[in-house]
Amino acid sequence: MSNVLIAAAVVVCAALAAFVGRRRRPQAPTQPRMQLPTQIDRADFDEPDKPWLVAVFSSATCHTCADVVGKARALSSRDVVVHDVEYSVARDLHKRYDVDAVPAVLIADRDGVVRATFMGPVTATDLWAAVAECRDPGSRPDATCHGHDD
Repeated sequence: MSNVLIAAAVVVCAALAAFVGRRRRPQAPTQPRMQLPTQIDRADFDEPDKPWLVAVFSSATCHTCADVVGKARALSSRDVVVHDVEYSVARDLHKRYDVDAVPAVLIADRDGVVRATFMGPVTATDLWAAVAECRDPGSRPDATCHGHDD
């Protein structure tokens, strides 16, 4: 009789452990943060002799990318080259710089030092202000809400 009670207790404990184990949810796996490069080789991009590069990593299948490329193209000038790094055409550059999400924009100087980046959609105002700030530091007004204290 005592053997039956011991066996029943073991079965109840095992069932309880299985029930509790099923209800527990494991923590989500760690997700890597997408980061854009901080240094590039200007020879990988159009017109490396120009002082500034705006590189837009994009994809032909991304509607948001087309919008960002259009906003960036307006920045093209004597001192600024805009390079659309479209995935199907420049897959090697996406891999080399480990860009796995589009649209992604980087603004780099003549030496290839990345001075500003954007991931995802960006407004023309923010993009143009970033280029202006890179070209002439201190030109962008403080991002404060005037008349309101923190």
